[in-house]
Amino acid sequence: MARSYAPAAPRPAAPDGVRAASKVPVVDGWFWVVKVLTTGMGETLSDFLAKTFDPVLAVGAAGLLLAVTLLVQLRTRRCVPGLYWAVVVLVSVFGTMVADVAHVALGVPYALSAGALAGALAALFLLWHLVEGSLAIDRVTGLRRELFYWAAVLLTFALGTALGDLTAATLDLGYLVAGVGFAVLIAVPAVAARARWVGPVAGFWWAYVLTRPLGASFADWLGVGADRGGIGLGTGPVSLALAVLMAVALALSARSHRRVAGLITHLPSTLL
Repeated sequence: MARSYAPAAPRPAAPDGVRAASKVPVVDGWFWVVKVLTTGMGETLSDFLAKTFDPVLAVGAAGLLLAVTLLVQLRTRRCVPGLYWAVVVLVSVFGTMVADVAHVALGVPYALSAGALAGALAALFLLWHLVEGSLAIDRVTGLRRELFYWAAVLLTFALGTALGDLTAATLDLGYLVAGVGFAVLIAVPAVAARARWVGPVAGFWWAYVLTRPLGASFADWLGVGADRGGIGLGTGPVSLALAVLMAVALALSARSHRRVAGLITHLPSTLL
């Protein structure tokens, strides 16, 4: 009698923790912790640099460093979390400086800039979807997709900066109240996803925009003086503290991912 062979069960897809194709780090809890820390550090660091050095020189240096770091990021063939987050920090610093220049030097109202940036981001998302067919970050694998991704990141940071300043300054709610409000709003995607009102891609970008004013509002509250509604720890010390916390979070994230990868590697072949 001929032996019959059942088709082999497909190997389960590797979890996000060991995904290497996309140039974007794994989106897990650590991702969002680091994202909030980078946005807060970018806000206070930009203020510290602009007040410590000549503003024009500070903006130019931040822009040049961002361009060089982004070029290195684009030339890498795999995801390097430290490099990725360095670009995000510089986007935050440079974007905050540009937003401040637009408002303070050019007198552009935050409401106007927020509306214009929201329209620009929507147009970019539409173009990205028409060209690539998806806005999913687990598909950021080629140069063109990565350029779309970083353009979106730049716009989300600029939009988030405008929203944060609009809420805290123009609406006069203060940094602490604004931070709490954005913390509530950022939970909307999780609730909506659980109810299946929105998909994971829309939820990701919603959260990505709102983490900018969330982190910046709390960082400003810690750093600025009482005359601006803060507790006055200083933008320099707050920036340093956030940088240390970010480094710790990145180290813990890497350790967690190595542990997951090790468990997958040592699973019995019968389970795979």
